[in-house]
Amino acid sequence: MPRHTAKTLVIRHGTLIDGSGRPAMANDALVIVGNRIRSLGRVPEDVRLEDQDTVHVIDATGHWIMPGLIDGHCRLSFGLPSLGAVPSARGTTNPGFSALRAARNAQQVLRAGVTSLAAPGGSWFIDVALRDAITAGILDGPRIACAGRFLVTSGGILDTEPSWVGTPEHALGVLVNTVDEMRTEVRRQCKHGVDFIKLADSTWGDTQTMAPDELAAIAQEAHRRQVRVTIHSRGAGSTRAAAEAGLDWIMHADLATAEELEVVAAAGIPLMPTMTFLHRALEVGHEFEPGSGELDRIKRNWDSAVAMLERARALGITILCGTDSGNAPIMPYGQLHAHELEILVRYGGYTPLEAITACTRNNAFVMGLQHDLGVLEAGRLADLILLDRDPLADIRVLQGGAHLARVIKDGRVIALDSAAGTAPALAFEAPGRA
Repeated sequence: MPRHTAKTLVIRHGTLIDGSGRPAMANDALVIVGNRIRSLGRVPEDVRLEDQDTVHVIDATGHWIMPGLIDGHCRLSFGLPSLGAVPSARGTTNPGFSALRAARNAQQVLRAGVTSLAAPGGSWFIDVALRDAITAGILDGPRIACAGRFLVTSGGILDTEPSWVGTPEHALGVLVNTVDEMRTEVRRQCKHGVDFIKLADSTWGDTQTMAPDELAAIAQEAHRRQVRVTIHSRGAGSTRAAAEAGLDWIMHADLATAEELEVVAAAGIPLMPTMTFLHRALEVGHEFEPGSGELDRIKRNWDSAVAMLERARALGITILCGTDSGNAPIMPYGQLHAHELEILVRYGGYTPLEAITACTRNNAFVMGLQHDLGVLEAGRLADLILLDRDPLADIRVLQGGAHLARVIKDGRVIALDSAAGTAPALAFEAPGRA
């Protein structure tokens, strides 16, 4: 599969939302050569639009042009939701099946307008392999930045087996209970090519399961190897400790109060609330037989997260966008990747333009490509989407790919009606059901 077309690609007319936060403007010509944007504005004198052998022109009249979406929190190899018709596919115990499934997941995500994503933890090193396969042009998919298995401590999230079992190799978390074990696992994951390290505190933030000195030791080891660190932290104490330890961004922070958020703001650390999952769980979670009190905890965290988002905005904290797609039966691929933008607008007081900027320019940070992605300007990677409706008039038109006219990734137009995009829906199995 060729990675790039040999032709110059020129997108004429339409309305440009460049991702920088600047107001939308009329587009004359956006010129792409290879996988990068050559210019915006007038057509360069040496580009002959009539030469169909070397130039391909897309007429975007009546369309809106913007950077490809970046989902900063998407699970590709999480093994959820379960596939009831294939016994060997349940969970993550079959690495071969999990890898093939993750590849299909990635293609669905791309065709929803997500040209880049961060996968903060998964099974084995499947996300690393998938990232490299996409980069090599073996298959289509968004560009990926990824972690390995979560680093967890006893009693924390994903430590679900008895203590004498621990966390087997196929588990999504790896148990590390001492600073030495934590450093060793960071070194192992760095050796296997992760882009960042994912830590995880307690599931809902009720307790703090990682000590401040442990967080600091992990950050020091990872940063020494030029790898960044993030954390699943819903609790107030863990959020403050993560900021003080110098982690690179914090996921959730549901229960953080003004006091903890002031520490985050002073440290200049971005937050990724990932409220889409909470919102979705409250909306449809009752259909999947949740455990006793689970929806009550989710409602508590949602209410607190709304207040947290308002405070974070007032403090000038940079907000990143993630959805947690793929972490549960209620989070299907290709459908919810733009819902976080609506949440920012409805509950956080953001304008649609600010929400788009959070999901493009801001999210380029989690990819480690803040100078290459997220903004449409000369020299940057040519990842963009064309829409047939105005997202500034209604941010919801970005959802589910319903209004996508084109997806362009790495300068190449992606076929939206390919087999990967039109395959029948998989038969998902809800927890606790045969």
